[in-house]
Amino acid sequence: MIGQATLADYAADGPVGRDGGQGDTSRPVTIAFIAESAGVSVPTVSKVINGKSGVSADTRARVEALVNKHGYRRPAGANRNNVVELVFRELEHMWAVEIIRGVERVARQHRVGVMVSEFGLHDTDPPTWDDTVSRRPNCVLSVAQLSEAEREQLKAKGIPFVVFDPATELPDDVPFVGATNWSGGRAATRHLTELGHRRIAMISGPQDQLYCCARLDGYRSAMRSAGLPVDPGLVVHAPLTGEDGCAAARSLLALPDRPTAIFTANDLQALGVYQAAREAGLRIPDDLSVVGFDDLPVVAWVDPPLTTVHQPLTEMAVAATELALTLGRGEEAPQVGLEIATTLTVRASTAPPKS
Repeated sequence: MIGQATLADYAADGPVGRDGGQGDTSRPVTIAFIAESAGVSVPTVSKVINGKSGVSADTRARVEALVNKHGYRRPAGANRNNVVELVFRELEHMWAVEIIRGVERVARQHRVGVMVSEFGLHDTDPPTWDDTVSRRPNCVLSVAQLSEAEREQLKAKGIPFVVFDPATELPDDVPFVGATNWSGGRAATRHLTELGHRRIAMISGPQDQLYCCARLDGYRSAMRSAGLPVDPGLVVHAPLTGEDGCAAARSLLALPDRPTAIFTANDLQALGVYQAAREAGLRIPDDLSVVGFDDLPVVAWVDPPLTTVHQPLTEMAVAATELALTLGRGEEAPQVGLEIATTLTVRASTAPPKS
């Protein structure tokens, strides 16, 4: 009979006592009891327990509060599939391949499946974690930036998660893996100052992206260390695309006293600088030095090969997946946050300025 079904029957989890988890587990809290207490139907409670959609936020919160009140606790790994779910906002960027490669490498070692999801950008239909929750992955590795509500939704369902390369400040208890973006920005700019450049421009990314701000701060630090002023007219913010990098570079190269070098927030912007330089009749690196950030495989094959900051995307993905799987096993992580070092890869797109 449905009235005698326990939470374990619906969620494949153990029984719980009515006294807040401290009492007699021989008297299991039934799903009917939770439904009656919440004033909803048994199927509605089942939907909440199993992370299904079709339940209002208020009802979901009321049911979850009752489940927690009566001591319901999901055992580590219970009723979760042996899958890492890798979540992107969009899959158009070339660096997604490097991330997937790292995740797959670890997954094969641990005999774990990988599922890749694309949520779409924030200006599209509102993303939902209902499908992810209902699939009950062992853990989630999110390249998409998680809102507080999304983090709470995963926590409520006992699904561990790790944020990859955070774009915004996170609470101290949120696991993440990132890169040393500030150091990378500083190393790129220092390389240009040591070559003798004095008018060094930066095409930075969106001002609300944490890693872009860190790269810009690294640029400013290197300029100050070299005794050079940071000219606001040489700092341009643009989306992280080739087209926008090209547009930003056109404006910089049209200045009466144009820069002799440009550092960009990512490689795609740098490729846009190449296009703008060709349009202006400038040669790289004879007339203009260019430094990117990411070290995507393609930039070693452009003409001339791009000097860039190597962001260890594959290594970051490996570390993030190991961390996510550790949490998925119910084990304590050795550290909540991890930053992996960037390095400067010098190629043929940089040279001393013409005297």
